[in-house]
Amino acid sequence: MDAIFKALNDPARRALLDSLRRNDGQSLSDLEEQLDMTRFGVMKHLKVLEDAHLIVTRRLGRFKYHYLNALPLQEMTDRWVAPFLRPQAQALSDLKSRLERETVMGKPDFMMQTFIRCTQDALWDALTKADQMAAYHFMCNEVRGDARPDNVTEFILPDGNPMLRQVTTEMDPKTRIAMTFEPKFMGPDAPASHMVYLIEPQGDSCKLTIEHYDMAPGQEGFAEGWARLAASLKSYLETGTAMKAAM
Repeated sequence: MDAIFKALNDPARRALLDSLRRNDGQSLSDLEEQLDMTRFGVMKHLKVLEDAHLIVTRRLGRFKYHYLNALPLQEMTDRWVAPFLRPQAQALSDLKSRLERETVMGKPDFMMQTFIRCTQDALWDALTKADQMAAYHFMCNEVRGDARPDNVTEFILPDGNPMLRQVTTEMDPKTRIAMTFEPKFMGPDAPASHMVYLIEPQGDSCKLTIEHYDMAPGQEGFAEGWARLAASLKSYLETGTAMKAAM
């Protein structure tokens, strides 16, 4: 928590976070153009933000891209603000770490990481079994179809309308799941995109990385949905209680 407060206690670092909030996944050169300081100065500020886990990075070829990791800020809000506003709120997580892994899909449009106290088997089952997805999904109480290669998984809203349709395109057992992402709640003509779950065992915990590719303009709000899903998944696996949205 001290590292987060230290990282936020500088206008240049706050400006970098604001820039990533507006346009996620920027390179050092992109960010350098926005600040009146040397390249080395920008690198120092980015290092402080990365140490505080407020940004995560991905290297692709010669370039390193930076992504806003808003979950530690949510954790701080839940600790210091939510007890006064929503006594029933649960802390989202111990959300840490960063990941650099090359994929053939190129540069993600969105990237998020969380650290969940559970076994690799438990996390894999939660991400692939329809009944478990329904148990923790923040909006849907019904999910049809397990996640397995070429299988369709459908998320159904309480009113019976479809929210999301996914097709599993790739699986590396217990480590990686690649799926399509078809947001049916946006209408039948909403463009499809792609997402990936990456699982890494970390002692008695697992690090989960969520990557989203090919997002269309106007779909930036998906980031909030991913934050809600990650928080509910973490709570479900660590406490047995999901964080469902009030209907």
